[in-house]
Amino acid sequence: MKPLLGISLKILSAFVFTLMSAGLKTLSSVYPVGELVFFRCFFALIPLLTWLAWQGDLINAVRTEHVAGHFLRGLIGTSSMYLGFAALAYLPLHDTIAIGYASPLIVVILAALLLKEKVRAYRWTAVGIGFVGVLIMLSPFLKLGSFSGGLGAGSSIGAFFSLMGAVCSAGATIQVRRLTQTERTGAIVFYFFILASGLSLLTIPLGWVVPSLSDLLLFILVGILGGIGQILLTQSYRFADTSILAPFEYTTMIWALLLGWFVFGDLPTAAVMSGAAIVAGTGLFIVWRERKLGLERAKALETAAQRPGG
Repeated sequence: MKPLLGISLKILSAFVFTLMSAGLKTLSSVYPVGELVFFRCFFALIPLLTWLAWQGDLINAVRTEHVAGHFLRGLIGTSSMYLGFAALAYLPLHDTIAIGYASPLIVVILAALLLKEKVRAYRWTAVGIGFVGVLIMLSPFLKLGSFSGGLGAGSSIGAFFSLMGAVCSAGATIQVRRLTQTERTGAIVFYFFILASGLSLLTIPLGWVVPSLSDLLLFILVGILGGIGQILLTQSYRFADTSILAPFEYTTMIWALLLGWFVFGDLPTAAVMSGAAIVAGTGLFIVWRERKLGLERAKALETAAQRPGG
């Protein structure tokens, strides 16, 4: 049951992060990226500290013996955030998220190589099929003529930012997985928000814009959603391997399609719809397969216990 709990937390965090991204997209055309990062991370401390206080664990949250590990996670994660937020100013929400789907694929590879997680053939196959779906969604960007001309320079820049953000996101995910082996969830998230807020303040000389009251309220909402999503995401890695959870990042496309359509009026293309169907089917297959393996293991243990001398 633990892998299924981890998967559920992952899917819920994906939904919350998509809502956050939609809010950031409405602000990205007016405010610089550094300012977006600051408000997203600073106000994310509200749900985090509330959650820790409710657990009676506020003091222990800041205790750590791995300062260097937190700094590395914060640096990589902040870089991913900057690149992802910058892409939102150039691309529709669903296109930005679609390009970001390269990250889970990279995570599976890094988890096998760096974390020595056991990735069976069925999971590699599922990820491979998911990658086909991602390629279908990204097909407009993979056409050389369209990328250099039809999409425009802005879309090309946005695609580049999204891709580089996906690479950084995969690295941050691996570092989070390492930290969860010894660090509390509160500490991992707390130090990330503190470092990201501090780094973003360094961009003030580049020019910040004083937000209106309505935009300030939206900034606060974005930060709170980001804090909740980060807690759910970090907790999910305590119950399932990174390589199991990675494909479920694809569920954000479902939410992105709905929000892009109803909020921003961006109609999805046939390529996006067909690709999303493929990756969703991949996720369902992994859930089914993991449940089947769990039942088989439980049955094997029960049989062994019933043997004489067992």
